[in-house]
Amino acid sequence: MDAEVISAGILRVTLEAGAVSIHEVRDRVGIGTAHLLHESLRVKNFPSKVGILDEESAASLRKFCLTFYDIRAVIVELALKLDTMRNLSYLPKYQQQMVSLEVMKIHAPLAHAAGTKFLSLELEDLAFQYLFPHSYLYVDAWLQSHESGGKPLIEIYKEQLLQSLKNDDVLAALVENISVHGRYKSRYSTMKKLLKDGRRPEDVNDILGLRVILKPKSGTDHSNEVGEMACYRTREIVLSLWREIPHRTKDYIARPKVNGYRSLHMAVNVSESGRTRPLMEIQIRTTEMDMLAAGGIASHSLYKSGLTNPEEAKRLKAIMLAAAELAALRLQDLPSMNHKDINSGHRDRVFQLLDKNGDGRISIEELMEVMEELGASDEDAKEMMQLLDSNSDGSLSSDEFHAFQKQVEMMRSLEDRDDQYRNMLDEKLHVSNITGLIEASKAGSV
Repeated sequence: MDAEVISAGILRVTLEAGAVSIHEVRDRVGIGTAHLLHESLRVKNFPSKVGILDEESAASLRKFCLTFYDIRAVIVELALKLDTMRNLSYLPKYQQQMVSLEVMKIHAPLAHAAGTKFLSLELEDLAFQYLFPHSYLYVDAWLQSHESGGKPLIEIYKEQLLQSLKNDDVLAALVENISVHGRYKSRYSTMKKLLKDGRRPEDVNDILGLRVILKPKSGTDHSNEVGEMACYRTREIVLSLWREIPHRTKDYIARPKVNGYRSLHMAVNVSESGRTRPLMEIQIRTTEMDMLAAGGIASHSLYKSGLTNPEEAKRLKAIMLAAAELAALRLQDLPSMNHKDINSGHRDRVFQLLDKNGDGRISIEELMEVMEELGASDEDAKEMMQLLDSNSDGSLSSDEFHAFQKQVEMMRSLEDRDDQYRNMLDEKLHVSNITGLIEASKAGSV
């Protein structure tokens, strides 16, 4: 991002706190930054205007953001939303879940559609942790069970491969730099794959992943050819370490994708000594291929010379909208906030039971009794009253209470789904000493 975006990101919280105005930003920093601040506030406030966050409305919100707002303002809001999610623990549980559901349905897919995959993955995992805490800990514990000697498995494989590559004389003659990056698949994506189509844990292909990036030696007229030779030599070295899964190999160097993407993909079996481990995906590419992969051909041209063609901008917009639609498919099994099935007559009866003095309002004392049933404190009840008491009269009307009931139903739905996921994971993974691993995960996340 450029200086205007960074400035807007720094100043947004200051603006919201009332310490500076849009006009002051325009006069003292610049009109571009002031515009981005205004746009980012519009992006932030738009989801709150939608009362029902079902999948259809969430998809519409994502599409609206990508179509009508400056994409840089969307990036500012996504970065600030990530900061919120990293510090969400101070909120009451019901607010954590409300924010997380919005992030899972809107912001994480929006980040993916905008091409900021690293933002998308972290937003998704943080939301997963708050929406389905037991399932998250189970998946996290299962991944930790693959550690060796307290060291993450991916780090062991990363060091092993990097050392083998550096020790190879043939490869050394072709490249001037080698880097190996390792990652676990996101916890949420891992759970989705584990529960998909009845597949076994060992059939989940890319939980572990390594990416090798090679910088060909400079000063040659055939750097592209040298880079390709280095990629294929790297593949031979990988085969000397682990057993390849042939049907998982994809050669996008010899046969690039239609968008110009080039890379070698392969999956290897890293199980050893009778201990079954997930397959590991390995990607091999040059620095030039990696730059193209990170942003696509359009981003590459933008990096080289700037994007000035209106038709190219229109094409990019269409690609982002298509990506948003694809991202939505991953989220179809999340609980909806649309509770049309709640019978209005039943809601009215519940309201009447809680309105003990029959004055048509629920007082803070009456609300405390409801919150106590949810395991919340008196302070949570006070915060809930402030949140739902739209006219600030110190009590809840029937309409305000119905909104509260929807939140309660949503929380119960999430808890039921969390139990369901956890039971399914337990049947599939059979992790030994799961209680101890979960406690270790909890301790590590504090």
